[in-house]
Amino acid sequence: MKLIIFDIDGTLVDSQNFIVEAQKQAFNALGLPVPNRGRALSVVGLSLIEAFDVLTLGQGPSEQLAEAYKLAWKQLHADPGFDDPLYPGAEQLVRELARREDCLLGVATGKSRAGVSRLFERRGWSGLFATVQTADDAPSKPAPDMIFQALAETGVSVRECWMIGDTTFDMAMARNAGARAIGVGWGYHGSDLLLEAGAATIAEDFGALRDILEAVAPCATI
Repeated sequence: MKLIIFDIDGTLVDSQNFIVEAQKQAFNALGLPVPNRGRALSVVGLSLIEAFDVLTLGQGPSEQLAEAYKLAWKQLHADPGFDDPLYPGAEQLVRELARREDCLLGVATGKSRAGVSRLFERRGWSGLFATVQTADDAPSKPAPDMIFQALAETGVSVRECWMIGDTTFDMAMARNAGARAIGVGWGYHGSDLLLEAGAATIAEDFGALRDILEAVAPCATI
């Protein structure tokens, strides 16, 4: 049995515009300078407080910023036109993998559990993932705890675990846990950085990711 763990933001979901806007509203609410788009996206993958620690160089009111961000995100979600678009091919691959009997799917994300639940409800993904690890459940990436907990919940060996993500935090988390990592080229950190952080390879789109899984994790052969 193999365990294939996905990051969410920047890997499955193209949420960059909402992340940048929610950050902007949080900084504005506290009268602080707003980071530029590139810097805002560079911390995607970290838990909120850790992300704001980085953005403020450890000098800002990170907990207050995190709460302001949550409020902004909630208000954005309340807009009837709100949608976290999936990257092309994400829906198909997730559902194909979920149908397999010889591998399990997991999530390891810096999102809150409530945020993941809302996403799963909108997408009809409830029940597709055998394990869900969020910012509410474990220390922030790149700490290995999310992967350790996912392995404990599923009973899968770390040797049979693959982490798929778009940031160096995902790659480092996998490395720290002793799992293997696949980087994706459409997210928030560049391919060179992902390889330096421990990615075994880079998928440039979901078709390529499907082929990589087919080669390295035979359970993913569709």
